[in-house]
Amino acid sequence: MFNTNDVLETINMIEREHLDIRTVTMGISLLPCIGSSAEQTAKKVYDTVCKKAENIVKVTSDLSREYGIPIVNKRVSVTPAALICAPFAEKSYLVGKALDDAAKNLGIDFLGGYSALVHKGMADYEKKFISTIPQVLAETERLCSSVNIGSSK
Repeated sequence: MFNTNDVLETINMIEREHLDIRTVTMGISLLPCIGSSAEQTAKKVYDTVCKKAENIVKVTSDLSREYGIPIVNKRVSVTPAALICAPFAEKSYLVGKALDDAAKNLGIDFLGGYSALVHKGMADYEKKFISTIPQVLAETERLCSSVNIGSSK
């Protein structure tokens, strides 16, 4: 149960210390989006992200208003794209563009997951995928990328 001091402390954090929620993130699996071509996969990726995250901006805005705490960024994180681009790694940029287009359409700030997991070794398709990262990041606005090269396991 809240007491008066807890409520006053929270008000002080919001008003004087500018308390905010830095980011709300929604995770989406893209594994069901794997198609027979890069173009088909990119379309499925766009449609899936747009459908599953269609309310993220509205819901976070409603929550921010309801609780009086600003939510600075709305973000979506997806299955590492290298996994779904394996059959057509040299055309992975189509999936990257589809992800960025979905982020723009939805009004979300960042979309993470144009990524590869190579901490256990790197296959040829992952090398090809990684080589597309500079171009994709140069041509997109909201897409984030990473390459996981190590693990503590």
